[in-house]
Amino acid sequence: MIKHLFSAALLVASSSAMATIVEFQTSQGSFQVNLFDQTTPKTVENFMKYVNADRYQDVIFHRLEPNFVLQGGGFFYEGSIPLSQVESFGNVDNEPVYSNVRGTIAMAKMEGNANSASSQWFFNLKDNSANLDVQNGGFTVFGQVIGDGMDIVDKIAKLERCGSIPLVDYSQEKCADVQVNPDESNFITINAVTVIDDSENTAENLEPKKNTLLKPTNPDSGNGNSNSDSSSGSLFSLLMLLGAGLFIRRR
Repeated sequence: MIKHLFSAALLVASSSAMATIVEFQTSQGSFQVNLFDQTTPKTVENFMKYVNADRYQDVIFHRLEPNFVLQGGGFFYEGSIPLSQVESFGNVDNEPVYSNVRGTIAMAKMEGNANSASSQWFFNLKDNSANLDVQNGGFTVFGQVIGDGMDIVDKIAKLERCGSIPLVDYSQEKCADVQVNPDESNFITINAVTVIDDSENTAENLEPKKNTLLKPTNPDSGNGNSNSDSSSGSLFSLLMLLGAGLFIRRR
C-alpha cells in the first residue's frame, strides 16, 4: 500500500488536473462520482490531492448512520488494530454552494469550525438538507453519485454495524468481545479512487440542488442530539478515542 508523501512538485502538478468523474472501487462494488470542480474548486482540488497521492487507497468506511450518512476518508487497516489514520494535507475552506440531498458527497469537519474539513467525507443517504445545509456553516457538497452507483452505496448502508462501523461477516457477539478484532475481510474497503473522465464539462447535464437555506448571518442551527450507538466492542471504543467521527449532527 502506498501511503507516503509524493514530492511537492508532483502534488502541485496533479492538483491542477480537471478530474471530474472518479470511480470508488470498493470491496462491495464500484460506483462513480461526478465532482463539481467548477463550482467547488478548492474542495475538489483538496480531494484530488488525496486521490493522486494514493491516500484513499485501502481506506475503510468507518462510520455508517443508517438513513443518514456513510463516512470514509479517515482510516485504513494495515493488518492489525489499531487502525492507521490518513495523513492530512491540512484544512480546506468551506464552499457551501450545493444542498446535502441524497446521493451527494460532502466534506466532514469538526464541530464549531466551518473551515476544518481535511480528508474525511460522507455520502448523504437521504435528503439531509434541512439539517446539514445550515449546520456549522453548511457542509460542502462537492459531487454526486451518478448512474446506478447508489445501488452500491445503499448495499453498504444495509450492512450490520459494530458501533457505527459497517462490517461484513462479523457478529454482534464478536463486536462485544474486547478480545476479538475484525480483520481485512470484515472491513468495507475502498481499494482505490481513480479518475474516469477529466473533461471540463462532465457536470453540464447535471442539475445539483443549490443550498438556499444558509444565510450569511445564520448561526449554527444543528442543535439536535448526535445519533450515536452504544457498544462495548473494542473497535468501537478505539475509534471513539481516535475521534473517528467528525461532527455531523443528526436531528
